[in-house]
Amino acid sequence: MSKTWRPATQLVHGGTLRSQFGETSEAIYLTQGFVYDTSEAAEARFKGETDGFIYARYGSPTNDMFEKRMCALEGAEEARATASGMAAVSAAILCQLKAGDHIVAARALFGSCRWVVETLAPKYGIQCTLVDGRFTENWEKAIQPNTKVFFLESPTNPTLEVVDIAAVAKLANQIGAKVVVDNVFATPLFQKPLELGAHIVVYSATKHIDGQGRSLGGVILSDKQWIDENLQDYFRHTGPAMSPFTAWTLLKGIETLPLRVTQQTANAAKIADFLAEQTNKVARVIYPGRKDHPQADIVAKQMTGGSTLVAFELKGGKEAAFKLQNALEIVKISNNLGDSKSLITHPATTTHKNLTDEARAELGISPGTVRFSAGIEDGEDLIEDFARALAQVSA
Repeated sequence: MSKTWRPATQLVHGGTLRSQFGETSEAIYLTQGFVYDTSEAAEARFKGETDGFIYARYGSPTNDMFEKRMCALEGAEEARATASGMAAVSAAILCQLKAGDHIVAARALFGSCRWVVETLAPKYGIQCTLVDGRFTENWEKAIQPNTKVFFLESPTNPTLEVVDIAAVAKLANQIGAKVVVDNVFATPLFQKPLELGAHIVVYSATKHIDGQGRSLGGVILSDKQWIDENLQDYFRHTGPAMSPFTAWTLLKGIETLPLRVTQQTANAAKIADFLAEQTNKVARVIYPGRKDHPQADIVAKQMTGGSTLVAFELKGGKEAAFKLQNALEIVKISNNLGDSKSLITHPATTTHKNLTDEARAELGISPGTVRFSAGIEDGEDLIEDFARALAQVSA
């Protein structure tokens, strides 16, 4: 594979393996195990003296193709595909920590991500400090002698805050800690955390990478040394592996990632601009592609595009949010995102329901906050859908 290929080409051809039959579409290797020509060959493979697959929980040809294609896009040396995005997050964090270690995490996290660092990790003696990740000094103040991991997502779910990844990585390098970035909202097309200094990148491949509402999946990307020394044994022995069928589905989805994300981002920008004009009913709009984004300077520095997501707040609170969502026809109510279909959700009662009222307020999630995930429909149809639905919301 040529390293000079651009993303759209890499996502069609990168990492492709072909059997003796020369198939055009990638093959699905639905097998649990693999056969060896001799006992000596089996021994050599288990010793790592020869390359090859051993057991589908460790890896398979189909998964290998997906991992290599993601590496080509992300600029990573190695990757491991997992059964879900949360399997990727929990594995990336826990595989490198032990009792007595300390995590610094941005408080603006997806609900399940926050549970991993705030509730699960402490059960194993791993301490956690949550900070307002928008300000680099907060990360620095939270550092302890036992700090080993910084964890963040940028832009954040659901309020699209942006964290200065390069600044956080610089702090981490000073103390020998690792930075784990959940890059879902930016997509690998618009933000390259590894190039900004992060050490590990995680994705819920369920979102844009599949992008068509079919499969759960996740992926962890880093350098080969980190994966060999931290993730490999954890991965082999705890079993978060992706199924080969899912890997094949994601390979098909990733081929059209640039096409879908380009259209989704254009639609998101249109909706953000439209909503920003509805000042009688919309209190604020947050979109990384707009100049009025609170961290517009950081967006310009580390992102090459906006996002497929828009956050906005209705003045009428929960009642207005529910009325708007219920009145939409094209846009569907769902807690998923990154789909080819436009989706909308009310975070306070869905994705961030389990947070306290105080925690939601800290994150800027009010009763009127709504998260919109743009699909690939015609942008003008989406604007008309929102206009008609907003007309039913009281000012």
